[in-house]
Amino acid sequence: MDRRGYKDLKVYQLAYSAALEIFHETKNFPKEERYDLTPQLRRSSRSVPRNLAEAWRRRVYPKVFFQKIVDCSAEASETEVSLDMAFDCGYLSKDRHEYFMNKYDEINRMLTGMLNKPDRFTNSRFPQTSPPSEKHPSP
Repeated sequence: MDRRGYKDLKVYQLAYSAALEIFHETKNFPKEERYDLTPQLRRSSRSVPRNLAEAWRRRVYPKVFFQKIVDCSAEASETEVSLDMAFDCGYLSKDRHEYFMNKYDEINRMLTGMLNKPDRFTNSRFPQTSPPSEKHPSP
């Protein structure tokens, strides 16, 4: 796949814009959510494009790339749960909840596509080994 970088990935663009929209939406959440739902929703939504960027840089190691995409999907699912909670608590209207859920449904479908065909995103000219171990050898 010939791409300039992770910013060219449609899933990255969608996840990034969704995270920004969630940031602005959560500005209207009540103060009592300042230490729970608001920061958690912001963190999980921001984690999706961050993990995509990291996955892109680690695509030289297909197994690591695959795991980072799994992490993206997990964070997107966590965002969906927080969106459900925000809706059930009355912080999101039905229309806004549905809007965000549709975005994250699309994000998760794209991530599943990446998981089903990781070879489209990893570069075969790179080494196919695991990254160096962070463990230090015994003396």
